[in-house]
Amino acid sequence: MHRKTGFTLIELLVVIAIIGILVGMLMPAVQAVRAAARRTDCLNRLRQVGLAVTSFHDANRAFPPARFAPLPGSVEEQNMEPVSYASWFVRIMPHVEQRNIYDLWDLRRTFEEQVPDATSRPLDIFLCPERRSADSAVSDPVTIATRLPCGCNGPGKTIPGGALGDFAGNLGDLSPGATGSINDFYQAGKGTGVLITSRVEVDQGNFPTRWIDRITMASITDGASNTVLAGEAHKPVDQLRQPPMDSPIYSGLEIASICRIGGPGVPLVRNKYDSSASVVFQWGSWHGQVCNFVMADGSTHSMNHFVDTTTLGRLCNRKDGEVLDSSNAF
Repeated sequence: MHRKTGFTLIELLVVIAIIGILVGMLMPAVQAVRAAARRTDCLNRLRQVGLAVTSFHDANRAFPPARFAPLPGSVEEQNMEPVSYASWFVRIMPHVEQRNIYDLWDLRRTFEEQVPDATSRPLDIFLCPERRSADSAVSDPVTIATRLPCGCNGPGKTIPGGALGDFAGNLGDLSPGATGSINDFYQAGKGTGVLITSRVEVDQGNFPTRWIDRITMASITDGASNTVLAGEAHKPVDQLRQPPMDSPIYSGLEIASICRIGGPGVPLVRNKYDSSASVVFQWGSWHGQVCNFVMADGSTHSMNHFVDTTTLGRLCNRKDGEVLDSSNAF
């Protein structure tokens, strides 16, 4: 007699069940490895940004301005309104091998006056791979409501569309400046960080030329290795491609889209779903319990989400003269 060999249906089902269990056990480990790879990729992109900014510093003897303040004597200056000239992201493009896009820009003119190819081409180097890729990092024009001092609704404000990003420059902390106000960080020349809003000189045609408030390596008296240059900006999951949380980064119109602050009153955001109005100027990432930063010396670090705000503030302030203990930060 010949015995037939093979699997019975029950044996086959048992094997399939075992394979399914093994795959289920392995998937979390695979996902963790992929997440770690994306976190490392994010750090590498920030390192390239840091090298580009220091290269700009070497060529211009100053760090790039985060944006320009309203031009002297302009209607915007009288009304204390921001203007949309090129942000610091545009100015470092030649140093990240993007001269072709940079050459499309006329730096004398506002964001709205540039050709679409200049304003709507996102770059991978300005994006966190944990969040998105370049093909989904362009926004459409949006009109948002404004609030008047009385608390009532003001006229609508149109924010143009353009390329988006996930990183932001260090504007500093809430330390009062010359005016004694905690919102000095927002004003020209008063930020305590490295990439700050600057006043600007103009030519006879009233076009912006040289910026006035120049931050140099010598300005970072706390030390370049102890001062944040740039990092991951908090962008809530449900607010991607929606201003003001996620506005075009090549425009200086919305300071929160290109710079952030940190310290007492402005901790790292721990929840990537937090879309409350209070987090618009804060740092935050999608990497679990860390947020990536590049320092002014070009070194990169993953900062603990639970870092105390005093330490965070000292890392963001370039000149507070305080003793820094970063052992609980990185």
